[in-house]
Amino acid sequence: MSQNILVTGGTGYIGSHTIIELLNAGYNVICVDNLSNSKIEVLDRIAQLSPSEKLKFYQLDIQDRAALSQVFSENNIDAVIHFAAFKAVGESVLHPLKYYHNNIIGSLVLLEVMQKYQVKKIVFSSSAAVYGEPAATPIREDFPTFATNPYGFSKLVFEQVLDDLRKADDTWCILKLRYFNPVGAHSSGLIGEDPNGIPNNLMPYISQVAVGKCKYLNIFGNDYPTPDGTAIRDYIHVVDLAIGHLLALDYLNKHAKSLLTLNLGTGMGHSVLEVIHAFEEACGKKIPYKFVSKRSGDVAKCYADPTLANQLLSWKTQFSLLQMCCDSWNWQSKNPNGYA
Repeated sequence: MSQNILVTGGTGYIGSHTIIELLNAGYNVICVDNLSNSKIEVLDRIAQLSPSEKLKFYQLDIQDRAALSQVFSENNIDAVIHFAAFKAVGESVLHPLKYYHNNIIGSLVLLEVMQKYQVKKIVFSSSAAVYGEPAATPIREDFPTFATNPYGFSKLVFEQVLDDLRKADDTWCILKLRYFNPVGAHSSGLIGEDPNGIPNNLMPYISQVAVGKCKYLNIFGNDYPTPDGTAIRDYIHVVDLAIGHLLALDYLNKHAKSLLTLNLGTGMGHSVLEVIHAFEEACGKKIPYKFVSKRSGDVAKCYADPTLANQLLSWKTQFSLLQMCCDSWNWQSKNPNGYA
C-alpha cells in the first residue's frame, strides 16, 4: 500500500517538482499551501505530468492549527516533507519579524500537530544559509553554523528545534536537507520558478532579462575574492533536488529513529558571470547586466561537499550547468509571464 505524504508549501518551486517525483514513484500526496508565493495553476500543470488522482490540495496557512489539524484527521499521513517558508535573503534583512514569525511559528505548529497525530517522520527543507560565511569550501555538514541573515537564522533555529525534539523523543525520524542554489525547471517546460515581482534569485532574474521582462541584470558586487570578482555558488537542478527528497523518504522508511543532516549540492561552484555565459549559450542571446553594490548578508563563496548524501542516500546529481540554463530558458520562453 502506498504511503500518504504531506507536503507543506507544495505549490512552490521546489515543492511542485518534488510532488511530481513523489506521484510518479507511487506515493499519495496531500499538498498544503497558502499560495502567498505560488499559484493555484501549478496544480493543473502537475496533473498533466503525473497521476493527479493521487494528489489532494488544501489551501491553508500552516500557522492555522485548526485547519492543519483537519488535514491530519482526514488523511492517514505517514510522513511530512516541510517546504513552507519565506525564502528571500534580502527581504528577510528588511522584514525580520515577518520571517521569524512565518518560518519558525508555522513550523512549530506543524510539529505540534504531527505529534498530536503520532506522525513522526519529517524531511525538512533547510538551507546552506545556515553556514553563514564559511571558513573554507567545499562545505561539509560538520562545519560550524552561523547565519548572516534572518532567513538563514530561521532555518538554523528550526534545525535546533528538531535536534531537541529528537533528544526528548527518539521515536522521531528526522532528515534535514541543506540545499545549495536550486535552479532549472521540469524538462516539459510546464512548471518552473515563478517569483513575485523582481526575482531575488539569479536564474529567474537572468531568464526574465532574456525574455524581455527586465531590461538588464543587476550583479550584486564585482570585488569578491573570486577569480572574476563575482560571487560563487553551487547551483543544483531542481529535479536533482526533488529526487533527493524521494531518496530521503526511502532512507527514513528503512532507518527507524534517524536524525540526519545532509547537504544537497553538486560539489562545484560557479560564478555569476559563468552562469550568465552559460545562459547566453542556452538561449542564443546576450544578457545585458550592470554591477551594483553587494547585498547585506551575501557571502563570497558557497559550495557543498555532497559526499554524505552520495553515500547514505545513493544520490548523485545528473544535470550540468548548461542543462540547468536550457531548462530554465525552456520554462521561461514558454511561460513569459510565469503561471499568469
